[in-house]
Amino acid sequence: MTPIEKAKQQVEQAKARYQALLARQNAEERKLDTRRKVILGGLLIDVAGKDERFGRVIDELMKRITRDHDHKAFEGWQKPEPDRS
Repeated sequence: MTPIEKAKQQVEQAKARYQALLARQNAEERKLDTRRKVILGGLLIDVAGKDERFGRVIDELMKRITRDHDHKAFEGWQKPEPDRS
């Protein structure tokens, strides 16, 4: 293998490592973003069972769901109602 071929191979390997690192970083960022959404959603649902203001927020957010696939995730689901005792 000539020095030029060897250098070209090293460049290609470096590019592949770089692309793999970018893909891993993007996957981690998506995972963290999803985790944040799940945590915030859980907190919102929990507080809606204690404070009707947050229940109204959920009602407004539910009206903004436009995709059928997303609507199906909520079929049969009831938001918690604040205990009025």
